[in-house]
Amino acid sequence: MIVKGYYSGALQVNSYLVYDEETKKGFIVDPGGVNAGLLQKAEEENLDILYIILTHGHGDHIGGVGVHQQTFPKAKLVACKKEKEFLKDASLNFSKETCGVSLSLEADLYVEESDTLQVGNLLLQFIETPGHTPGGMCILVEDSLFSGDTLFAQSIGRTDFPMGSFPDLISSIKEKLFLLPDETKVYPGHMGYTTIGHEKEHNPFV
Repeated sequence: MIVKGYYSGALQVNSYLVYDEETKKGFIVDPGGVNAGLLQKAEEENLDILYIILTHGHGDHIGGVGVHQQTFPKAKLVACKKEKEFLKDASLNFSKETCGVSLSLEADLYVEESDTLQVGNLLLQFIETPGHTPGGMCILVEDSLFSGDTLFAQSIGRTDFPMGSFPDLISSIKEKLFLLPDETKVYPGHMGYTTIGHEKEHNPFV
């Protein structure tokens, strides 16, 4: 599995291009904006992008969805079923404030806890992690976790936005993410990369 991270959008979200090196099938996580490097890499590798996956519906993570759907028309937009309201409602997803335009999105595929998708030889498992938003989720692929705005390097996602919940977020991290092996790599929605083991020992919020 190859994981490439790119900053995108006004708030410099970590957008990820992930693909199976053998089959050249891949997916994109949280296109908050458009990063030419990501699009160029996908073209250079002649990747077959099957999915555009949203860890949650806030505007800084969805601002580039339209361009990526145009660039990869075969790709299906994936989100947690419980995030449907956020994606549709610009007053909840803050797209106007973060992207400069009000966005209302409808996913092609809504997933739930323990659902899986196959991308080449890669098995994607979805973990519902409410707290930052009601339908926030993480994506586990092999030994790598794409944590969105649930878990950061020695930090956590904000819970002071509409429908956020600090108790829910802490529960999501402690009762789900911290059950993963310590060596699990964590690719968050902002800031640098980390591991589950490091966060269990050093994260002051959990």
